[in-house]
Amino acid sequence: MPPIVQVADLRKRYGEIEAVRGISFDVQQGEVFGMLGPNGAGKTTTVEILEGLRKADTGSARVAGVDVFADPSGVKQRIGVQLQASAFPEHLTARETVDFFAACYDLDVDAIGLLRAVELDERAGQLQERLSGGQRQRLSIATALVNSPQVLFLDEPTTGLDPQARRNLWGLIQSIRRGGTTVFLTTHYLDEAEVLCDRVAIMDQGRIVAMDPPRKLIGDLLARGFTKPVAQQQASLEDVFLDLTGHELREA
Repeated sequence: MPPIVQVADLRKRYGEIEAVRGISFDVQQGEVFGMLGPNGAGKTTTVEILEGLRKADTGSARVAGVDVFADPSGVKQRIGVQLQASAFPEHLTARETVDFFAACYDLDVDAIGLLRAVELDERAGQLQERLSGGQRQRLSIATALVNSPQVLFLDEPTTGLDPQARRNLWGLIQSIRRGGTTVFLTTHYLDEAEVLCDRVAIMDQGRIVAMDPPRKLIGDLLARGFTKPVAQQQASLEDVFLDLTGHELREA
């Protein structure tokens, strides 16, 4: 199958600043692809171009078989977007929020089914503004799935979540991928990328400086003679926390 995302020589400049400097990459159907990089690396600009929200200066991009520059509306019909901070209409329940987003696509969806998929069906009648941070993130993903997208864009989906909610969202992302949806993920949590992503592209100063499966990148670093002054522990403090408090979600 052809790649579901195809990018060639993409460039974007803001005045004197060249935010994206001729990057090229493909994303395969059904994979979780991570885009990593420090602030200002060009990640957000790249993703917004692929989502049809921002115009590139030169280059080409296709998402789900659609030319992003020629038909940005067609791209938006085929993708789902979960933003780091979603602004939902006030005074709507979780179910009504899903129905509202479905109406934007002129679709009639099984709102309870979508909420069940993100473990929010028991909160269907609760006002969305009274949901916890983790619940709102899951609601955001439910609204991004209303049009059965071929590619789901997730922008730092676990920022600000407690360990239980964070690990739960990892499981949700893996479940979405198993359902056949390609996931395009941006995150600052490198352990998250290592667990979830089939491949990652690392951006810096507008360029892709490395792109491979996480284990391959780690192996290449070790092959170059990299060592740590202290041996890596087999468990982290987060593992201790979850072992002592459990993995189940704590709903407020």
